[in-house]
Amino acid sequence: MTRYLTLDDVDVGGRIVLVRADLNVPLTDDGQVADDFRLKAALPTLEHLVEAGAAVSVCSHLGRPKGHDPALSMEVVAKAMDELTDYDVRFDSPGDITVLENTRFLEGETTNDPATAEKLADGFDLIVQDAFGSAHRAHASTVGISELVESVAGPLLDAELNALSRFLGEPDRPYTVVLGGAKVSDKLGVIENLLPRVDRMLIGGGMCFTFLKALGESVGDSLVEEDMLEKVSGFAGDDKIALPVDVVEADAFAEDSQWNVTPVTEITDGWMGLDIGPDTSEDFGLLIRESASVFWNGPMGVFEWEPYSNGTERVARALAECDGFTAVGGGDSAAALRQFGLEDSVSHLSTGGGASLELLEGRVLPGVAVLERWVE
Repeated sequence: MTRYLTLDDVDVGGRIVLVRADLNVPLTDDGQVADDFRLKAALPTLEHLVEAGAAVSVCSHLGRPKGHDPALSMEVVAKAMDELTDYDVRFDSPGDITVLENTRFLEGETTNDPATAEKLADGFDLIVQDAFGSAHRAHASTVGISELVESVAGPLLDAELNALSRFLGEPDRPYTVVLGGAKVSDKLGVIENLLPRVDRMLIGGGMCFTFLKALGESVGDSLVEEDMLEKVSGFAGDDKIALPVDVVEADAFAEDSQWNVTPVTEITDGWMGLDIGPDTSEDFGLLIRESASVFWNGPMGVFEWEPYSNGTERVARALAECDGFTAVGGGDSAAALRQFGLEDSVSHLSTGGGASLELLEGRVLPGVAVLERWVE
């Protein structure tokens, strides 16, 4: 694991500090913060720095703007953060905590342009990298500035790395990984890296139908990545992998569609699976509750729609009832936990979906690797 310094290793009193946080939150149609999970996660680091006597600014990207886009200004984020803390949070002007403008408004942010990094880092004498959700991207604000100014890992980044690294070392057993979501291609690296390490890998969500088709099942109009079938067939029959035995199928991809429960061997022609079935939910739940280490990424079905939410809820509740170390990564899985009121019932709820997957693929995260240069 990459060596790095943390805030415990430096004196921040009187220093001018820039925190790279992950404040990339979803917005409502009228431009307000729709989910403040990441803001609440970022605030303890900022508050600690203020209390320790630092002059604190924080930067982040918001959305994927192509140049300056007023609809993605960080001003709305600053206002939301101000309501969540007793400190004075201001947008682009001095306060206890100053929120800088969207880093992706800068042309060279995503290409890690040296001139952009110099502009971002100008005037600061310490960088705190605390945006785990962006640590897998080599951008000016995640890598470039930390090549120029003394940099440490913030508490949130440090906690994420320590929690998720447990799944790459020698986790307590039985060790179970639960994967869902739409696409196998998004999870292929994780499957290949973790399958030799786990005791069980439970596959649900839309991605399970590529596995099932690779094993010769007829899956109707269910989501299948045809270009992944050959790759998946190489490990779809591995005895560590558990696939659904039944699904909730629908006659259309719509909340008000007709639906019924069917064995995976009997999916109706022209219908599509939108959730794992009750027998699968029970099987998966039993395996999860009996585990000593569980990592979950990706919902079991279209959990936003009530008829197809049961599988994801059963998995979430099994995690909450598991006495072992449980971690959840990915925005959809985290959203599901919050939907079912279970966000405080797991050992670790990751703020980064893509970053957590890349870490578990065994990749070095560039936003973490750059911190090693400041270790003497």
